[in-house]
Amino acid sequence: MGLEPEPLFQAWSYFRRRKFRQCSDLCSQLLEGPPGEQEPDSEYSVFQAAWSLKTRALTEMVYVDEIDMDQEEIAEMVLDENAIAQVARPGTSLKLPGTSQGGGPSPAVRPVTQSGRPITGFVRPSTQSGRPGTMEQAINTPLTARPITSASGRYIRLGTASMITNPDGPFINLSRLNLAKYAQKPKLAKALFEYIFHHENDIKNALHLAALATEHAQFKDWWWKVQIGKCYYRLGLYREAEKQFKSALKQQDMVDTILYLAKVYLRLDQPVTALNLFKQGLDRFPGEVTLICGIARIHEEMNNISSAAEYYKDVLKQDNTHVEAIACIGSNHFYSDQPEIALRFYRRLLQMGVYNCQLFNNLGLCCFYAQQYDMTLSSFERALFLAENEEETADVWYNLGHVAVGIGDLNLAYQCFKLTLVNNNDYAEAYNNLAVLEMRKGHIEQARALLQTASSLAPHMYEPHFNFAVLSEKVGDLQRSYTAAQKSEEAFPGHVDTQQLIKQLKQHFAML
Repeated sequence: MGLEPEPLFQAWSYFRRRKFRQCSDLCSQLLEGPPGEQEPDSEYSVFQAAWSLKTRALTEMVYVDEIDMDQEEIAEMVLDENAIAQVARPGTSLKLPGTSQGGGPSPAVRPVTQSGRPITGFVRPSTQSGRPGTMEQAINTPLTARPITSASGRYIRLGTASMITNPDGPFINLSRLNLAKYAQKPKLAKALFEYIFHHENDIKNALHLAALATEHAQFKDWWWKVQIGKCYYRLGLYREAEKQFKSALKQQDMVDTILYLAKVYLRLDQPVTALNLFKQGLDRFPGEVTLICGIARIHEEMNNISSAAEYYKDVLKQDNTHVEAIACIGSNHFYSDQPEIALRFYRRLLQMGVYNCQLFNNLGLCCFYAQQYDMTLSSFERALFLAENEEETADVWYNLGHVAVGIGDLNLAYQCFKLTLVNNNDYAEAYNNLAVLEMRKGHIEQARALLQTASSLAPHMYEPHFNFAVLSEKVGDLQRSYTAAQKSEEAFPGHVDTQQLIKQLKQHFAML
């Protein structure tokens, strides 16, 4: 019969192995017993140790990394009280990315999001393609655009985690807690702060505790300054957060603090300042992957695709298993008409163990455009098998529709686009392509209805507007054709066919 390990040691072992539920349950049993004697080699008792360990276990259950850039929701854009330049200079704002600055593919080749940025090769919180760029787009789009802030949407779900992890009620009653007493015990205070901040999502109390603790530390502890900055950021006080992060950097140079400060500048729409901060960080931390990746992301969001690709290559020189860099470079090669090279990058992801619907979807497209037809359909079959929701299934059927158009089987293409809409009836690209197929069949009214649906679902796309303009011009409705052509030019100013159509329509109007 083996020796039973001491309960506190067992709980610590569970915590180290990330078995947080078992760790929390074992700590609860220790806390239900009588308070133990003080440990001879420690200033804390077993009771306090179990309490601290349980707070850490509960925090780890719901922990979310704060460094990733948040998605800015509609209400935050409209109710933003930070005074910034209304008409920013080109290349200095994320809200007005403008035309491609770095010679990247045009919207005719590479799809763009509603805010005018090219779709990236990697889904991040700040580059969700379905996000409306302005309040007007949010109101006009039929998608369920909830008028919430990111500080309420994601964090409400985190705040309710206390009910999930503790069915009997909250572990710590914050209203009865004497925060000043805990602030004088640094080891307990740090565990308690993270519990309040991440688990309970009570930013006000977390900020109060951090302020008391940093005062007790005589303002010399950089960690508490970073936590105060995080609280200010969550409360929307970006300038105060900036001061705290800068003060923390003076005391202790840390990569995380640089990333938090850059996040503040990005929320204030100051990408150039964020870029300079990252470059200063690279002087002090040469070859730091997260800083190089941050620079690449900003270049990508500012539509400077070639610079972004160069920085992603620098990321791979430091870390050749960085999934985001491999995916973004692969995507860039694909849209630059180099599917064979893109295929190599996606195969690298497959070798690394990435095994999901999106990867096989991309592999299928690369194989098709690289004329490796034997692998195309098997990749799409695997993608359909691995699809986790209807949106992913819709993407696969849409791409299969393109393959069918490429091989000349328009009936198969029609069925594929129909199946796309069965899985996701907000798929604007599928409506547009179905309309083109209906036009080829001579079904003018169906095509017109489909194009109107596509343009209302995705006002940022130029294709539905241009197709509607061409269709209206063919049936003699010149006024509607001119209106749609103007919308197409607004979405993609460099589209030559739209410019020629507008010029032709103006000649018609001049003759009347």
